[in-house]
Amino acid sequence: MRKIIIALSLAAAFGSTTLASEKCNVAMADWKPREALQTKLEGEGWKVRSIKTEDGCYEAYAINAEGKKVEAYFNPQTFESVDMKTED
Repeated sequence: MRKIIIALSLAAAFGSTTLASEKCNVAMADWKPREALQTKLEGEGWKVRSIKTEDGCYEAYAINAEGKKVEAYFNPQTFESVDMKTED
């Protein structure tokens, strides 16, 4: 029983990272510049603090249009959101 609980805990802990990397399998030659993502997000009312590369995705730390702090992952080719965590 203990092994099952540990396995489920590990799956939950690493599940969102796996999801982001699966969605962001894009060749570097096809990536759009991070400045373009920042311009897009700011146009939507976000205040971008930083954008970095994480697990094959762009990871943005920002305050969204609703005023919430977010950690959001985006496909570097399409800028489609693949995962987002908000701070309550």
